[in-house]
Amino acid sequence: MTSAIRHTTIDSADAYGLASFWSGVLGLPLHEDDEPGAGEALIEGAGLLFVTVPEPKTVKNRIHLDLQPQDRTRDEEVERILALGATLVDDRRTPDGLGWAVLADPEGNEFCVERSAAERTD
Repeated sequence: MTSAIRHTTIDSADAYGLASFWSGVLGLPLHEDDEPGAGEALIEGAGLLFVTVPEPKTVKNRIHLDLQPQDRTRDEEVERILALGATLVDDRRTPDGLGWAVLADPEGNEFCVERSAAERTD
């Protein structure tokens, strides 16, 4: 018998706050039992579980998410996510339309936004 990944768990200073940010990014709701101040918050449709921990983030993530926009361009998605509260960490987009953008969520966790399927020719 094998194992299946049930959740990807993300440590945070404010589980509900960070989960709310990612809920907006992904367009998926938080679990119906989640509320501000709770020690855990879950985005079931993505399998992302946010837990409140006492220690702050101190180094670069060893694992990160790569997002691919479904109904807009990479650049439109970068702008939308920045408006939700992310910050641009490293802009790897190139003049020929290739590349990606490295962003950080409100607690500093890095993630990338790649080109949409419609923008890819490879």
